[in-house]
Amino acid sequence: MANGYLLGVDIGTYSSKGVLVKTDGAIVASHATPHGMAMPRPGFFEHDADAVWWHDFVEICRNLFQQSGISPKEVLGIGTSAIGSCVLPIDEAGRPLRPGILYGIDTRAWKEIEYLEKTLGKDEVFQKSGSHLSSQASGPKVLWIRNNEPEVFAKARWFLTSEAYLVYKLTGKASIDIYTAGGYAPMYNVLRREWIGEAAKLITPLERLPQAYWSWEVVGQVTAEAARQTNLAEGTPVVAGTTDAAAEAISAGVSEFGDMMLMFGSSIFFIMKTDQLIPTRSFWSSNFLEEGSYAFLGGMSTSGSLTTWFRNQFGQLEVEREKSGELNAYAELARLAAGSPPGSNGLVALPYFEGERTPIHDPKAKGVWFGLSIKHTKGDLYRSLMEGVALGIRHNLEIMLEEGVQPRRILAVGGGTKNDLWMQIVADAAGIELTLPEQQIGASFGDAFLAGKGVGVFQNLSQIQKWIKIKGVVTPDGKSRAVYDFNYGIFRELYASTKPLMHRLADALIK
Repeated sequence: MANGYLLGVDIGTYSSKGVLVKTDGAIVASHATPHGMAMPRPGFFEHDADAVWWHDFVEICRNLFQQSGISPKEVLGIGTSAIGSCVLPIDEAGRPLRPGILYGIDTRAWKEIEYLEKTLGKDEVFQKSGSHLSSQASGPKVLWIRNNEPEVFAKARWFLTSEAYLVYKLTGKASIDIYTAGGYAPMYNVLRREWIGEAAKLITPLERLPQAYWSWEVVGQVTAEAARQTNLAEGTPVVAGTTDAAAEAISAGVSEFGDMMLMFGSSIFFIMKTDQLIPTRSFWSSNFLEEGSYAFLGGMSTSGSLTTWFRNQFGQLEVEREKSGELNAYAELARLAAGSPPGSNGLVALPYFEGERTPIHDPKAKGVWFGLSIKHTKGDLYRSLMEGVALGIRHNLEIMLEEGVQPRRILAVGGGTKNDLWMQIVADAAGIELTLPEQQIGASFGDAFLAGKGVGVFQNLSQIQKWIKIKGVVTPDGKSRAVYDFNYGIFRELYASTKPLMHRLADALIK
């Protein structure tokens, strides 16, 4: 195995992380930096591409080299990932023309979704894109720019996603990886792995859409200017990278067909590796990260963002005590939740605080606390949010099974896995077994591995198993099954019965 180091950097919703990894998988340095997220209007979520994405990448690189003492010339290759798929128009000089529009939590383009499905045909979109349009799709968001910001659209040379902007800043080359290109529905044919001219005519000229690469393929080398800013060595190979969830799946050890990654981040994301493209009307299908592998995908709009919201709005006491060094605010809220019984004393939460992706695909869905009474405590409320996410996971897995898809193994990763209570709630409420990898540093670890594949250190992505160790397995205890079955029935009926009211409220807010 080659001597040297691999660099991986991931840009997340609220923070970014980078690692320097030996070729045997040993992490020699890591660095994380937080950032904010703009919400200029309800349903609009954005990042400033330079102030967040590139700023964080530069800070991480500089810190990793300072921390480790490693020479940049010892870095064999660079891999990146970021939230996605996103939409960032840049001009001829590579300057962002507006903030990047984020992934499925951004629901601004619902009118464009309706227009494209009506014009192209819903079934036609499904047949070529592998899924129906939803807030996760980037094509409607490009069209939203065309409809609402014509001056921006007119100046756009490239429409890039988040990690592709990092690759562009590093190499000067426009790109997108094949996995993420699937998120640019209805403009990308996942079966033929090419842009669709007919759909692009309605959205943007084909020449504004970059060449697609496998995530591990080298796009270019670090330029002199990028080297000056980052302290990287000029000429270092840079691979195409991918969306954070796919890189996280690699870092979790998704290597065999039937392996599924369940990522607990600000949102929930599922990726199962399959040996064929599975047509689906409730989820998404795409190419995975190398020839002959495919991905069956799902995602919930909110997860960790709910616990963050609760902490900020209702956990002021815990936050103040955290500032004084007494405790960790999240750990204290989890302790309060542990004092609430399964079922949260008759409280059911719909976690649709920013609409919902799979399996309901409803950007107008709203969050609900149902069953409130004056007996309910802060612990009940917090536990009900965790249970709401768990029941949402159960809903996804149930609909997957109806479509003939069942994971062989579920690998749980992300910040939410630090909450032991939450993992047990998910196992109990969904009736599933969760396998927890020991290495929980996240997508940046997968990015480093992709870079290793790109520069020839590894021959295929299944070799990630050389880097993975399993920490433990969470199994359902069965004692709370009855109460969760009951609450799940309420959960399903609650959305169905309130959906018209949710949409009426959403329409009123938009006006």
